[in-house]
Amino acid sequence: MTTLQQILPGAVVAPRDTGLRRARRVLRPARAVPGALVALTLTAGLGATAAEVVSALLGAPLGWVPVNEVVELAGRTTWPDTATSALVSAAAGTLMLLLAAVPGRSGLVPVETSDPLIVIGITRSGLRRTLCAAARQVAGVDKARVRLRRRTIEVTVTTGAESSGQMLRQVGTAVGDRLAGVGTLGTGEVVVRLRRRAV
Repeated sequence: MTTLQQILPGAVVAPRDTGLRRARRVLRPARAVPGALVALTLTAGLGATAAEVVSALLGAPLGWVPVNEVVELAGRTTWPDTATSALVSAAAGTLMLLLAAVPGRSGLVPVETSDPLIVIGITRSGLRRTLCAAARQVAGVDKARVRLRRRTIEVTVTTGAESSGQMLRQVGTAVGDRLAGVGTLGTGEVVVRLRRRAV
């Protein structure tokens, strides 16, 4: 019971942080590698430029960055000459901002836990292998392939010519039971497709 519920016995407090939302936020991949590469590149370029400008002001230019040539080029160049490079630079900057702001696709599928402070995930490839193994355990299934879509899990099974709709239900039940056993969150419904083996 929360403090608000103790103060107001009839108050209903809506949970703001569900397990799935919390797990997706925690398991969201960090943009550490692109961020580090951009930061190192900008630090090296701007640091070399600052060192060159300071050394030139002191009367002993380092010669790392051709500052004089850049200044002369800027004096000769008009806006129409630089429009393309400016647009490319603006597009690259916008792309870097989007990469930083938009979360990437997580390689982990959240798994339900009894402790709200613990977040666990299973790899997408591991979940596919587990569900394939469950589908292949059904009698009559020769091969199985699993695709994890955004809102569905698509299971394609290859069987002999004598297979029926009953087998589809058995595969769906086996995969659903395995999903329930693993305890994945937000995986959506299971769709089973049947493909008969060519004779």
